[in-house]
Amino acid sequence: MMLEKKTTEFLEVLSSAEPVPGGGGASAAVGAFASALGMMVANLTVGKKKYADVEEEIQSVRSQLKVLQDKLIDLTDKDAEAFAPLSAAYGLPKDTEEQKAAKARIMEGALYDASVVPIEIMETVLEVMRPLLKILGEKGSRIAVSDVGVGVLFAQAALEGASLNVFINTKLMKDRGRAEKLNQKTESMIAEGREWKEIIYRDVLGHIQ
Repeated sequence: MMLEKKTTEFLEVLSSAEPVPGGGGASAAVGAFASALGMMVANLTVGKKKYADVEEEIQSVRSQLKVLQDKLIDLTDKDAEAFAPLSAAYGLPKDTEEQKAAKARIMEGALYDASVVPIEIMETVLEVMRPLLKILGEKGSRIAVSDVGVGVLFAQAALEGASLNVFINTKLMKDRGRAEKLNQKTESMIAEGREWKEIIYRDVLGHIQ
C-alpha cells in the first residue's frame, strides 16, 4: 500500500518522475488526512463529562470516519492500479488500421476505468464531509474545533483534486454521451462539496473568532 510507506517516502515517490502515485492518489491521501482529523476531534470528545449527552453519536461518527479513512487509503492504491492500463494503452502501436482500431478500443475502456476511481474518491470524501465533519463542528470538543475546519479544507481539496483526474480522462473519451454523464456527476459533487465546505467552515469560524 502506498500509505504504508513513511510520509517522507510517499512524498519522495510522489515527487519523482514515476507516473504513480499522481494527483488522484494524492487526493485520496489528503481525503484520508481529512478523515483522520475528524477522528482526532472525536477522540478528544468521547469520555468527557462535558460531552456525555453526545457520547454515543460521536462514537458512531468516529467509527464511520475510520471506515472511510481505510477506504481512502485503499483508493490511493486503486488509483495507481487504474492508471497502469491507461499508461500501457498510450504505448500501443498504431501503424496499421487494425492496430489503430484496437488501440482506440483499449484506450476508451482504460480512460473510463481511470475515471471511475477518482469519482469513487469524491463520493467517499463527500461522506466524510456530510454529515460527519458537520456533526463534529457542531458537537465535538470546542478545544479542537479548528481541526474540523482544517479537515473540511483538506476534504474539499481532495474532492476537487480528484475531479481533475476525471476531467482529463473524459476529455479524451470518444463516447461523448458516456463522458458527459461522468462529467455531470463530477460537477454535481463539486457543487455539493463546496456547499458543505462553506457551511462547516463558516460554523468553525463562528466558534473560534
